[in-house]
Amino acid sequence: MNRIALIVLVLVCLVFIVYKLRSTLGVDQSQLKEKIDAGALVVDVRTVAEFQSGHFPGAINIPVDQVSKRLDEFGDKNRSIIVYCASGGRSGSAKSFLESIGYSDVTNAGGLSNMPNP
Repeated sequence: MNRIALIVLVLVCLVFIVYKLRSTLGVDQSQLKEKIDAGALVVDVRTVAEFQSGHFPGAINIPVDQVSKRLDEFGDKNRSIIVYCASGGRSGSAKSFLESIGYSDVTNAGGLSNMPNP
């Protein structure tokens, strides 16, 4: 009986982890493309050097440590914004910060490799 309960508990934990990951980085490329085509602002929150080594076409570079200092570049708080970095960590931080100050439509695309083909 204890073994079954442990297996069920592990399965529940795995489902929860997968759910949390999908809710954090669960936007697929077609959803991103729709937002971009509709005029979303695409922001690369990696360092300047990372941005210069390659970035999504049309993206602007606002490194994550400069987001709070460059809020005017994000525009209207109701504008659709897509943030990305190398793997999703820094863009997750940027998304959380922007939402905490009132931005209503911020999407964490994860890493540059998650961005749709232009």
